[in-house]
Amino acid sequence: MSPAPAGSTGPHAADSHDVIRVHGARVNNLKDIGIEIPKRRLTVFTGVSGSGKSSLVFGTIAAESQRLINETYSAFVQGFMPTLARPEVDVLDGLTTAIIVDQQRLGADPRSTVGTATDANAMLRILFSRLGDPHIGPPSAYAFNVPSVSASGAITVERGGRKAVKATFKRTGGMCPRCEGRGSVSDIDTGQLYDPSKSLSEGAITVPGYTGGGWNSRLYVESGFYDPDKPVAKFTKKELHDFLHHEPVRMKIAGINMTYEGLIPRIQKSMLSKDRDALQPHIREFVDRAVTFTTCPECDGSRLAEGARSSRIGKVGIADACAMQISDLAEWVRGLDEPSVAPLLTALGQALDSFTEIGLGYLALDRPSGTLSGGEAQRVKMIRQLGSSLTDVTYVFDEPTIGLHPHDIQRMNGLLLRLRDKGNTVLVVEHKPEVIAIADHVVDLGPGAGTAGGTVCFEGTFEDLRSGDTLTGRHLDDRAALKETVREPTGTLPIRGADEHNLKDVDVDIPLGVLTVLTGVAGSGKSSLVNGSLVHDAGAVRTGVVSIDQSAIRGSRRSNPATYTGLLDPIRKAFAKAGGVKPALFSANSEGACPTCNGAGVVYTDLAMMAGVASVCEECEGKRFQASVLEYTFGGKDISEVLAMPVAEALEFFAAGDAHVPAAHAILTRLADVGLGYVSLGQPLTTLSGGERQRLKLAASLGGKGDLYVLDEPTAGLHLADVEQLLALLDRLVDAGKSVVVVEHHQAVMAHADWIIDLGPGAGHDGGSVVFEGTPADLVAARSTLTGEHLAAYVGA
Repeated sequence: MSPAPAGSTGPHAADSHDVIRVHGARVNNLKDIGIEIPKRRLTVFTGVSGSGKSSLVFGTIAAESQRLINETYSAFVQGFMPTLARPEVDVLDGLTTAIIVDQQRLGADPRSTVGTATDANAMLRILFSRLGDPHIGPPSAYAFNVPSVSASGAITVERGGRKAVKATFKRTGGMCPRCEGRGSVSDIDTGQLYDPSKSLSEGAITVPGYTGGGWNSRLYVESGFYDPDKPVAKFTKKELHDFLHHEPVRMKIAGINMTYEGLIPRIQKSMLSKDRDALQPHIREFVDRAVTFTTCPECDGSRLAEGARSSRIGKVGIADACAMQISDLAEWVRGLDEPSVAPLLTALGQALDSFTEIGLGYLALDRPSGTLSGGEAQRVKMIRQLGSSLTDVTYVFDEPTIGLHPHDIQRMNGLLLRLRDKGNTVLVVEHKPEVIAIADHVVDLGPGAGTAGGTVCFEGTFEDLRSGDTLTGRHLDDRAALKETVREPTGTLPIRGADEHNLKDVDVDIPLGVLTVLTGVAGSGKSSLVNGSLVHDAGAVRTGVVSIDQSAIRGSRRSNPATYTGLLDPIRKAFAKAGGVKPALFSANSEGACPTCNGAGVVYTDLAMMAGVASVCEECEGKRFQASVLEYTFGGKDISEVLAMPVAEALEFFAAGDAHVPAAHAILTRLADVGLGYVSLGQPLTTLSGGERQRLKLAASLGGKGDLYVLDEPTAGLHLADVEQLLALLDRLVDAGKSVVVVEHHQAVMAHADWIIDLGPGAGHDGGSVVFEGTPADLVAARSTLTGEHLAAYVGA
């Protein structure tokens, strides 16, 4: 388009770029999608889980925007940034800077808090360094991440003639020296490490990995520091010290050089120094059992050194300020009248008000960021954007209503519209009809999931979607009815005096043998009750409880549903038995791997300053295995063909006949039950959406031996059409004699419950109480709570 001539009233050339054009998108399951998305509008992408929404929005549009921005930096800077490959797409026009606000949990580092994850703590530290009495030093003196350091000595200055100069260095930090800014200290229960009645030769050590005569146990048996045939209970004081606390020392065991050290420091290095979620399940269970974390006695959990605790503004110290509910802290900041720091007080007040505005006013700045739910973490990230002066950027949201009560969704809608009205393009992946309804433009992907999805089924307005003949359109007005009869509980699990976080000495009986829904507005205390008293009892995991939360599945591009669920083990054994060879041959991470790509299926070429390129391995053609391995078949299929099958097809394959494998069939049934029938067995975990990963975790946990299942928002990432299947699965669990407790905001799940426990009435210190216990029908009839009002409106009562 040629520019409009001077003085004319025609459109300016710069105004012709009003759409983001995507043509030929083929990321993951997308089938050559071509689409035009209006700029400076709110566009909602919907469709069943696995239909390709995330692949289009995050994997194509947002990924290319970020890649192009990274390319504007020098080659030197790019070397420190993640290298992003160009998405598989023919044309991407009209992109603007993309800001991604996803559901990735904030870091679980013990020193990371809500305050450190935002700018609030930094501003508070400056405030106390200016106004605190007594004055103890610069802002770092109030930081629990900064240790105090002092040093003295001589340095040589070479300027003209050499001369030695005495120098001292001192830095005042705010870190508590006892707990090193963590707020808690760990204590190991030695009773969980060994059986005192046995000798080391008899297998006294009960730590996972130290039993059964392996190298770890031989190290202690053959160390020579004590008699291995003497029961540990009869060890002298020195022998027990050598066994549990000895300093590292080199020695030979069976002719091999090894390092001996006490059992406790060895466990601390090998198990306790790692992120708990990264540990194998049996080791994680041991750590939960053997290690207790208690509040630091020196700083009383405040994380701060004595100097930082003593400095106050009025009667409030920085630890008190961080422990306040943010809405109360904002009031305190507004009450400070100090002209010397007026701009700082204004900025801090605005930052704290943003928390309240976004529905997080119930948090405290000292809340560990790892304890936030996925929805809360996403909203904390949003706070940075609310006060931003940027316009004409593309904001990309991944289900921003996760963790939100129906009452709070209205507020979230207002924030999305505010970002749009500032002149930004807002792209939202969402399933909730309340959010789809406010969209300027709706894109519905499908028609199915996996290979049955990846096409655009609908583009247009919400009203057109409602009257259109797509799966989403047909289910927009779905309403689950209240059950006519509810199950009778077989017993109760009493919880008494629950007081974690904002809970106010809650006494509640959790009915067993039924489907119980725990609900309430965000911040009312649901997660505190579940994690503090239901899943854990006195800090330890309750026996018989299977907890399925929203924490991320850790997996590389080599991990897939077959490896994660343990499905690959019975499949490998079946192939090995049929071929008379070792099971390891049928692992792409072991002996059977293609030597060219090491079992990855693709070859990664590093192009130095440019993004690396992944190309399909020419030798194995992406099958990941050596050609000789693929000669072995089972039921007429080789191992690569089995891993390429979707769950639904594999379920049929392993069900009967020559390929009948009961262990594999049982795991595949659970995968199909949670709605993952379209996912292929060998699909990398890195390509699964958040909702798919959570349901994969659910499927893996369903095989557990627990009696009580606790699920945290299992509808996350679920399309309206899939909720019905989830309810049927929950029913099957209960009918099989299990007790199921679901933390949930979805009205369909509430309506389907046998029993509802509603917490509230508000969030933070306005919540923490049980405001209703009873059947869904009683809650609708009473309409005494916010949940009751929304549920009544939902069922049309």
